[in-house]
Amino acid sequence: MPTSARFRPRRLLALATDSLPARAYLGLVALGVVVLFLAPDSPYAMAPALLTAPLSFLPVVLPFGAGTAGSGAAEVAAAVLYGGWLLLCALVNAAAFGALARRPDRATDRAPAARPRRTLLAAAVDNWPARAYVAVVAAALGTFLYAVLLSPDPGFAGIWPLIAAAPLSFLAVAVSAPAEYSLPWLGTLVFSVGVALAGLVNAVLIGRLARRIGGPPSRG
Repeated sequence: MPTSARFRPRRLLALATDSLPARAYLGLVALGVVVLFLAPDSPYAMAPALLTAPLSFLPVVLPFGAGTAGSGAAEVAAAVLYGGWLLLCALVNAAAFGALARRPDRATDRAPAARPRRTLLAAAVDNWPARAYVAVVAAALGTFLYAVLLSPDPGFAGIWPLIAAAPLSFLAVAVSAPAEYSLPWLGTLVFSVGVALAGLVNAVLIGRLARRIGGPPSRG
């Protein structure tokens, strides 16, 4: 594998701040946070969560998080924890953009002479973080397809692949919606393909990040 098991937080922080794409992304997240505070009831208040997806959606499976009901202290604690989680998600995503912006080198990529497209897509499957993420997306998409095609009541099965492959999976919803009204099977197909592509993009970002953090130190 091109990555070692050692995690380097300093390299994560450096990747999140030392390139223009990473800094631009962090600035966009900061703008989303400002909008959240200025217009908490606006649809745009979801911007911080969408921009820091898919990790930001992980707390939806937990019994606590933003909006937790209870005493004032419990609500404040939940809000602080959720804010800290969003910050961590933003740093991880920014580091992924930073890793993608850096040129591949012999220290982190085993096949520097390969075609750029192949080298880029290889990051989605040649390290364990990316493979684990691909497995999660595949399981979520498989659950959705089973519910839609074989279950008498699919319910809200589409929420799982939507969350797993966010934020680009929301584009899959927008694209598949028109087809859903005319040909339901076509809408399902378009949504599934869109989720798969969105998951592939996320897996490449995760893989590139894993290479840069887990690999030997290299010059950017």
